[in-house]
Amino acid sequence: MSKIKTSFNVVEEKSARLAVLIDADNASAKEVKAILEEVAKFGEAIVKRIYGNFVSGNGQWKQVINEHAIKPMQQFAFTTGKNATDGYMIIDAMDLLYTNRFDGFCIVSSDSDFTALAIRLKEQGATVYGFGKMQTPKAFLNACSQFIYVENLLPESKNESEKEVMTSDAQTVKNKLSPSVQKEVTQEVLPKAELQKDILRKVFDSSDNEWLEIGTLAAQWKLLQVDIDPRTYGCKKFTDLIRKYPDIFEYEMRKNTEGTHEHMYVKLKI
Repeated sequence: MSKIKTSFNVVEEKSARLAVLIDADNASAKEVKAILEEVAKFGEAIVKRIYGNFVSGNGQWKQVINEHAIKPMQQFAFTTGKNATDGYMIIDAMDLLYTNRFDGFCIVSSDSDFTALAIRLKEQGATVYGFGKMQTPKAFLNACSQFIYVENLLPESKNESEKEVMTSDAQTVKNKLSPSVQKEVTQEVLPKAELQKDILRKVFDSSDNEWLEIGTLAAQWKLLQVDIDPRTYGCKKFTDLIRKYPDIFEYEMRKNTEGTHEHMYVKLKI
């Protein structure tokens, strides 16, 4: 009796190859684990490097570097008051870019000095993921393909606590200013947590359909607002975000053609 051999062709989806570059002078060791977990959603971190002067004042990084297998790139401060780390990180990023081994770069910093680097990496066809704090300058934020606030990656209780402190501190600073100046600095000093309605209108205006499937809406929204993240508004998913703002969105659940799954479709009310 002859045996029947069965062969299976397994097609594995290729994961994006990413380089993670961390500015130790402008990031916290406590955030690295959460950042790397977020990076894993976008692809595989082939290279993980951290830049700074680890000989002086950076002992906080030793455990994190060892635990997460990050390669430290030592940079001495040759001149007082000058940030040699930024230059080293930028040069290294360009060297990695020209190896043509990477699909994307993750830049962990809130420093606007990396704006030109992000622009250059995108011009070369690489996806740029920025990771920084909510006070990150708009120039660097908008230069990235997608920007993730590290506050959104912290444990929920800690995240809310830090946001409350940040809001309280910002309000204290604002109250010390004269009334004429307060109005001018409000947008810069106080944290934002409001949906940008003008961007939402552009998303829906660019579509031929009045109703958008939630996945399509999220994708188009991210193209126009690189830092849009449901977690900024206290939501886990875009579907939760839509439900949270009934004055802005109208939605309905529709079954697919097979009738097996339901998808959310969204309409703008403003």
